[in-house]
Amino acid sequence: MLLVNPKATTTNARTRDVLIRALSAAVDLSVEETGYRGHAATLAATAHAKGYDAVAVLGGDGTINEAVNGLLNPVNGRTGDTAGGAEDRPGLIVIPGGSANVFARALGLPNDPVQATGAVLEALREGRRRVVGLGQALWDDQSRYFTFCSGMGFDAEVIRAVEGLRGAGFKATPARYVATMLRHYFMTDHHDPPITLRGPGIPAAEGIFLAIICNTTPWTYIGDRPVSPTPWASFETGLDMLALRRLGPHVMAQVAPQIVGLPQTLPKGRHLVQLHDEAEFTLTASRPVAFQLDGDYLGEREQVTYRSTPAALQVLL
Repeated sequence: MLLVNPKATTTNARTRDVLIRALSAAVDLSVEETGYRGHAATLAATAHAKGYDAVAVLGGDGTINEAVNGLLNPVNGRTGDTAGGAEDRPGLIVIPGGSANVFARALGLPNDPVQATGAVLEALREGRRRVVGLGQALWDDQSRYFTFCSGMGFDAEVIRAVEGLRGAGFKATPARYVATMLRHYFMTDHHDPPITLRGPGIPAAEGIFLAIICNTTPWTYIGDRPVSPTPWASFETGLDMLALRRLGPHVMAQVAPQIVGLPQTLPKGRHLVQLHDEAEFTLTASRPVAFQLDGDYLGEREQVTYRSTPAALQVLL
């Protein structure tokens, strides 16, 4: 089953038709268009239930995230339960169609959808599959998986602001993200950090403004330049985190150059809190703070527990 987001940022009807014809020539293909938020999850869960071999997604990171959650649908309505292992559910095929395409690029796929389709067709012919781990966020009675990142605090506030601009008809370009981040930075109260970190075997840390939780690296892209606050994160390890206890100009000027590109070492600074390869931890806030998964704003939360889910998903590439 191919899930197509007709509103994907970097594709058009002609490109979609070319990709559909190419895939149809190689496999027995069913095509479904997403029509609303959450639709990709419903379609992917249906594909799983009907026994499809694979679910392909032509769209951005948000559509891919929905499809992944549909493939790992809870069993019997119990939060966090999934049906079997990676081999028991359809494989995932990723064809980038969004503005950032972080998950596709982290997997090593070309950012161009036509080139990525060529790579996918080669993987289909050769039967190549990679098993990857996922992150999982749990809050209240809800649970949702993420492929590459989550965030609480400042970064989620920026995503919320950009989504508002997109709703008003503006495109989510790298320049718009940077401008929104700078504008939001000067509007933020830098004197009341609300977030506390706790977890099994993890020293508690209080007074956090911003927490970025990563399942792989990079965290995002500014155009073609990767941003890697957790350079040791990977699909084969647990979750990593970079948190900031201060948001002042000195701290930002110190951290920013250390995380742009693909550094081999962790960022350094006395106002940083860092985790690597952790199975579980919880972030609690003294007031509701913005929360995002895979670049989608999901409202404000006061507590989120993060868990690593090893070997959760098969990806054809």
